[in-house]
This record gives sequence, C-alpha cells and structure tokens, in this order.
Amino acid sequence: MDRQPPVKLNHTVQRRRVIRSLLGAALATPVFGLIGCGGSGTTATSAASSSSSSSSGTGSSAGSSGSSSGSSTANSGVTTTTDWATGGTSSITENFPDDSLFENSSTCSVELTEALTEGPCYFDSEYRDDISEGQTGLPMMLCLQLVDANCNPLSGYEIEVWHCDVEGIYSGDTSDSSDANGFSSGFCTGNDQAALAAKWFRGIKVTDSAGRVDFASCFPGWYSSRVIHIHFRVKNNNNDEVISQFAFSDEFVDAICTSHSDYAARGEPDTHLSGDTVFRSADDEYLFDLQQNADGSLLAYKRIIIS
Repeated sequence: MDRQPPVKLNHTVQRRRVIRSLLGAALATPVFGLIGCGGSGTTATSAASSSSSSSSGTGSSAGSSGSSSGSSTANSGVTTTTDWATGGTSSITENFPDDSLFENSSTCSVELTEALTEGPCYFDSEYRDDISEGQTGLPMMLCLQLVDANCNPLSGYEIEVWHCDVEGIYSGDTSDSSDANGFSSGFCTGNDQAALAAKWFRGIKVTDSAGRVDFASCFPGWYSSRVIHIHFRVKNNNNDEVISQFAFSDEFVDAICTSHSDYAARGEPDTHLSGDTVFRSADDEYLFDLQQNADGSLLAYKRIIIS
C-alpha cells in the first residue's frame, strides 16, 4: 500500500501557506506545566522493552525491512549514532514496553479550558492499534498515559491521534466519518488521490486500567510553516476533555530528516520550534520523550495530566 508520488512542491507550499493563515487566526499558545507523578523530565536514547531482548538497540532486527544510519538527538540533548529502521510498522518486532516506561517520562499538564489546535485536518477516525495502513516511514511506537491531578490513572477515556505522512500530507477519506465538518480536504491532502482514498495515521483507542494507549505508526514528515507534530484528542463519555498537540525536539527532527532514507530527500523542515505558529519554544513539557527500540524503531511517549 505504498503511497503514490506526492504532490508537487510548489502546490504543497501554496497549500500550506493557506493552512498557516487558517491556523494563525485560530491557535493559542499551549498551556502546559510540569507537575508531580515522579517524572524526571529526562529523555533516554535507548529503549527498554517490556519482555524483551537484551540487545543494545544499535541496529534493526532481522525482521525489519532495512535500516537508515544517522545521528539522532533526543529531547535531553544526548546524541547517539544509531541505525533507524525503515519500511513502516511491519519492521516493528519488539513488544511495547511496560508501564514503568512512564515513571521517567516528562509530564504534561493540560488545562481543560485550553482547547488547542484541532486544526483544519481533523475528522473522526476508527478504533485500531496500527494506524499506518502500510505506509512507509520510520516505524514508531506511540504511547500515551492519561492521569488525573493526583496521578491516578484514568481508564475508559478515548484518546484519538492524527498526523501527516512522511511527505507532510494528511489522509482524507471521510466517507465513514460522522464529524468531518471542519476538514479542509484540498488544504490537507493537496488533492492527492492516494491521500483522498486513505485514512492513514488516524486512530482511536480507549485507555486501559493504567490510563494508557499504544499505537503503531510512523514518524511524521513536515509541511511548510509547522514543526513536526502529532495531534491528540481526549474524550470522556463523548465529551471533549482536551484537544492539543505534541512535537519533537528540533535536534531529533533535523537528524532524522537529513539522514533517514525515508525523509532525507526533503531535508530539514523550514520551521523550527522558535518559529512555529503553535509552540514557539522548545520546552520539554510538550515534546515527546524519545527512545530507540532494539529493532531500530522509534518509541515516542508522554504522560498527560488533566485536572
């Protein structure tokens, strides 16, 4: 299910300029705060797997489709030289890590009154574990944990995520959607035919007893005027609790976009955190914690506190 060739660059830039104008009028700066729950706020660069192998995580496993060498920088600023997997989620051979993962996660506290950045590319999705639909890219385990102000896990909440593909294009098949009123198809898909027929990189899961959801996905690409980011939405009893976004450190993004075979053709993004229309700074509070798994896939995770 590989993508068709992306839309031409000049079309994409024009499309994203329009999106930027839409976003600029609607978006507020995120309101986040680091609080409690034992999170150290540090970020590691090698992953621990729940059940798994003792390998050091410096290469892709035999089951992966390949690897892409490069220098990666995690949010903590620690740099390692690694071989990142390629080929999408089929390259993930490790198990998702256990809940101890979040003990060292930096914590994001989201003000419920701040409904942030749904953006023009949202439509409601499906319940599923793997949201990639076979698309290519750096395979990524995406793990989120939801807790209350007292750090108690919140189970039974819906967490929905959506992001673009490696070319910075969103999927656009709204045929089964019950909430696509705000979706700007031409802007978000660039009228790319493969995108219009797909629902890639969108999904919903319900938090378990640990307040956790896991998705198999791919590291997103970039589009003009925005840093690489992932949208998320938290619902309880069909009511929105929060809508927001998380991003990745500039250093990590630049390393992947200049060295990984699925991203290097486009190079570094034209926008970094200091110039982004949403984040405007590099505080770890709204940046993913990152690790590399033993199979060369990326582990991106975050603990979210709502109160």
